Amino acid sequence: MEEIKVEINLIDSHETLALPYAEEGVRAGFPSPAEEHMMTGIDLNKELVRHPETTFYARVKGHSMAGVGIDDGDLVVVDKSLDACTGNYVVACIDGEFTLKEFRIDDSNHCAWLMPANEAYHPIRITEENNFMVWGVVTYVIKKVYK
Repeated sequence: MEEIKVEINLIDSHETLALPYAEEGVRAGFPSPAEEHMMTGIDLNKELVRHPETTFYARVKGHSMAGVGIDDGDLVVVDKSLDACTGNYVVACIDGEFTLKEFRIDDSNHCAWLMPANEAYHPIRITEENNFMVWGVVTYVIKKVYK
């Protein structure tokens, strides 16, 4: 079965693109006259990127994380400066291959796991024999919803 892959892209935080921003939020229930509350703008680089020098975007390729809403074609924001903890979604390099999975530490068995969120894929057990590195922690998922 094909594992999920990522296509890595660097952050360009030198340009600012201020988009209109509804500061009051947008209701998912009854309509609201949100246009009256539009602020000057929001810069998504400033909103999504806390550490520009250690953050990159990656495009998801594959379906192993579909169970948590990370789908083929989504963009993820990945911060290399963050330490991975159990439950974080990470971009990891294992034996020369990049993958995106949930990271779990198993102290009782002295190993770690990369867990898919799709039953069609198997967990990956990480042991001392593996060439393994957490490349970064996923901080945001950006998905296209317009078809």
